[in-house]
Amino acid sequence: MGSTPVSRFSPRPHKHLALALLSGTILAGVPVSALAQETAAPAQPTSAQEPTPAPSPQREIIQTIAVQGAQRLEPGTILTYIQLRPGQEYTQVAADQALKDLYQTELFAEASVRNQNGNVIIEVTENPVINRIILEGNKRLKDEKIVPEIKLAPRQIFTRSKVRADVARIIELYKRQGRFAATVEPKTVQLSQNRVDLVFEISEGPKSKVRQINVIGNEVFDDGDLKSEMITKESRLVNFFSGNTSYDPDRLAFDQQKLREFYLTEGYVDFRVVSAVAELTPDKRDFIITYVVEEGERYKFGEVKVDSNLRDFDSATMTSQLTIEPGAWYNAQTIEDITEQLTELAGTFGYAFAEVRPRFQRNKDERTMDVTLAISEAPRVYVERIDVNGNTLTQDKVIRREFRIAEGDAFNSLGVKRSTNRINSLGFFQEQFEIEQKETGDPDRIILEANVEEQPTGELQLSAGFSSIESFLLAASIRQRNFRGRGQTVGASVQWSRYSRSVNLSFSEPYLFDRNVSASANIYRRDLSSFNFVGSNRNTTFEQTTTGGSLSLGVPLSEYVSLIGRYTLNFDEISLDENTFFADFDGDGIRTCEPLLAGRFLCDVIGDRTSSILGTTLVYDTLNSRFRPTRGEQATLNLDFAGLGGSVKYLKARASARKFWRVMGDFVFSLSGEGGYIHGLEDRSNQPGVDNVRLTDRFFLGEPQIRGFDIRGVGPRVLRQPIIDDGTGNPLVVADRNRIGDDAIGGNAYYLGRAELEIPLGSGAADLGLRPSIFVDVGALFNVTEPVLQNSPFPDGLEFQIRDAQGNLLYVTPAGLPTTDAIDSTTGTPNSPLNQSIDPFQEVFLGDSPSPRVSAGIGVNWNSPFGPFRIDFAYALKKQPGDDTKLFSFNVGTQF
Repeated sequence: MGSTPVSRFSPRPHKHLALALLSGTILAGVPVSALAQETAAPAQPTSAQEPTPAPSPQREIIQTIAVQGAQRLEPGTILTYIQLRPGQEYTQVAADQALKDLYQTELFAEASVRNQNGNVIIEVTENPVINRIILEGNKRLKDEKIVPEIKLAPRQIFTRSKVRADVARIIELYKRQGRFAATVEPKTVQLSQNRVDLVFEISEGPKSKVRQINVIGNEVFDDGDLKSEMITKESRLVNFFSGNTSYDPDRLAFDQQKLREFYLTEGYVDFRVVSAVAELTPDKRDFIITYVVEEGERYKFGEVKVDSNLRDFDSATMTSQLTIEPGAWYNAQTIEDITEQLTELAGTFGYAFAEVRPRFQRNKDERTMDVTLAISEAPRVYVERIDVNGNTLTQDKVIRREFRIAEGDAFNSLGVKRSTNRINSLGFFQEQFEIEQKETGDPDRIILEANVEEQPTGELQLSAGFSSIESFLLAASIRQRNFRGRGQTVGASVQWSRYSRSVNLSFSEPYLFDRNVSASANIYRRDLSSFNFVGSNRNTTFEQTTTGGSLSLGVPLSEYVSLIGRYTLNFDEISLDENTFFADFDGDGIRTCEPLLAGRFLCDVIGDRTSSILGTTLVYDTLNSRFRPTRGEQATLNLDFAGLGGSVKYLKARASARKFWRVMGDFVFSLSGEGGYIHGLEDRSNQPGVDNVRLTDRFFLGEPQIRGFDIRGVGPRVLRQPIIDDGTGNPLVVADRNRIGDDAIGGNAYYLGRAELEIPLGSGAADLGLRPSIFVDVGALFNVTEPVLQNSPFPDGLEFQIRDAQGNLLYVTPAGLPTTDAIDSTTGTPNSPLNQSIDPFQEVFLGDSPSPRVSAGIGVNWNSPFGPFRIDFAYALKKQPGDDTKLFSFNVGTQF
């Protein structure tokens, strides 16, 4: 009996991976007992005409089954995957089924079945084992984004079907990122012991943009109106910062809903989107989106009424309070707003589970829409208990004291909302925290749950940066905003820059002795180097060292109004560089501050003084965020009295207010204004040109308060203008600001206003932390006594002999060395006096005017990887003589 042909079955493509096959053959034989062979009885012909029957085919019985090519798997294990057994009849159908069973395990790259006279040989080539998975070419999506989508893993069996599935998942991931041209090619690197490295070579391709949006069927509104309502934007230069110019199927569905909402607000209740099709261009780089719409007829409001089943809500009274007039164009947004207002109103009265459902009756003939706002019957609900969960560090009382509703109280939705905002404002827990409302077995009881997720509240920061105000600066600070879980804040900070240095220790307790009284304390040391300008060069004038501390107590007067009282004690030491600004013009041997060198206003600053200040602040605050508000208002009034002891006496008042609105979608518009006045209580009117308020206590205005102007660039100032020879022996006053000394001397009154519109960007720019805005600033600084102005006469100026620190006149020896000897002890000849000369100049007083200074510009806030960055371009539209303008300013810091 001859051997049968080899049976092979391979659902794979002919192109197989190159797999290493270990040498050697493993055989597994299974002995069987001899089987009796069936014989047929000889046929007896009945007649000469009957044909002789053909012999019946002989059946082939499996004697043994052997496995060849196995490496990791035992032959016996492989035989369990198939149904062939010794003693069975061998058929081609059975062999094909065995191959199917083997391939179904996905353990083998190739398999075949051979029959040699009843000895069946199963030959297999095992799939390799994955050693590692490598991603190449992915730049836009990092490994940590792609790896979770790959189901294959090291030490798993390599199969083509799983690789194809992983490739499809990776491509789908790129499609969700808008990269429809992305391709993934899997490759293997052969290793020893039948192992492979699986490499996914990724070609990310460009982001597929929306080249064009077409709208068909619109007659009332043009394409531009409808496109402005869509989230998806066409890829245009004006939409460069938008992240919505790429194609997204989910965004396409959302845009259809946005179109329907737009038409419903305009009264087109029958509007529908017939179809929305996105076609990929042949180069797979862009999409063309086409909407087919039916606008329908425009409807007006018919009868609008309230149908209340609540005891405290009278239907007729509620209907009379509605602001919708019959005959006005139908607006679905108005109905939604009224529904929300009625729901909140019911919650305010304790009906936590009351539902307001609008019922619509369309009158097609009259094209009107009747609306009935049905308020379902519900019991008045009381708070059974308040549960706080998830706080491991923060004490329960820190959270519970922020609730504006207590256990046993009637439910109040406004109280729950306010409690949510107050807990969010703590900054201890997850963003978008919400108080959950849980039903109980009783219909008139409710459980409030505060499920918090604590966030890190300790801050250790080291920063370095550069600003146009402080030049280079370094800072280090440590702060714990939830000290010991009690809600207390403890902090320490150190700052150094070219012109200032400071150390500060602070502590605050929001609930002193568990009472609704806040307390805080600060101890600080500040060193300030004041300056003036000669052109763009900043020159240090006086140095001020302040050592002091403050204590404050605050009490709430209502939910949104609080009163804060404070006491501050400061010790100030103010000095001028004696080598630069001191002289002995009168020859009495005493070096004093010389107005000709420093100016009368600077000489008035020198000295040590003590400030004992008692102050109070009244605050009204409804802002929804302390850091980046988008709605609400805030107003403050500050009063400070210096004179409770000490050597400084004044009364200072300041007031400020700001308000935020969301307009035109996600735009945030804000208005702010502030002003202040300080009245000196020291009578120094007997000193000509000396103001009752000292220079260091006055207000200053400029960058960054009013953009478009330089640091201290607005308000009263003294300009020291050089006088030169015009070439004919006559004096010429220099008008070039780069050669003029500029000393800002501050003012006793100021006002400042600002209007700003923050522009929302697409998700791409928002992810980068970019927040551009346009603004208009207005302000002024004024009301100070005009100082006595100094002049150095033309053409010779002034000259005087310099003295040393002990008041001795200085001379110069013939060798050029300074000495206090008028006569040279060696030669007996007189030494030359060591003189200092002052070139001719004149001083002018400018800028003391309440006339508004106005600037406008654009700015960008960027939360960069290096820290917060702010850049402003502002142009001064209106200014006064003497004001210093500045077109560009920036501030950047970094954390490391």
